[in-house]
Amino acid sequence: MTLETLSPDPSFDPDTLDPAVLDALAGDYRYKVWGGDWCVDCKRQLPTFGAVLVAAGVPDDRIEAFPVTKGADGKEGPGVEEYGVELIPTVVVEDADGTELARFVEDADVSVAEALARQLADVEATA
Repeated sequence: MTLETLSPDPSFDPDTLDPAVLDALAGDYRYKVWGGDWCVDCKRQLPTFGAVLVAAGVPDDRIEAFPVTKGADGKEGPGVEEYGVELIPTVVVEDADGTELARFVEDADVSVAEALARQLADVEATA
């Protein structure tokens, strides 16, 4: 099963995004993305996030997509229990060692990319 909603939105214009967001996401990070092609929030947010990752130059081998289904006891799919995924979309950003640095869950007052860039900037500032 694939996560089609993470396919980059071809109409996305990277010039509409603050270059600092692209710079923040372009680090040596690994992105783990949980979502469902049936999920309204995922359909609204993930195509743009996929396009931002491309614009930031994030290689495909640093992006893992995990399709989620609805089960009797909540969300089901690879890594759901291990990462405590209850709402989607969920995006976890890890460093090369697998340490979680940032997390986006379901919705925010800004885009997925902007929310993660803010968190990563905070991490960098305290490093």
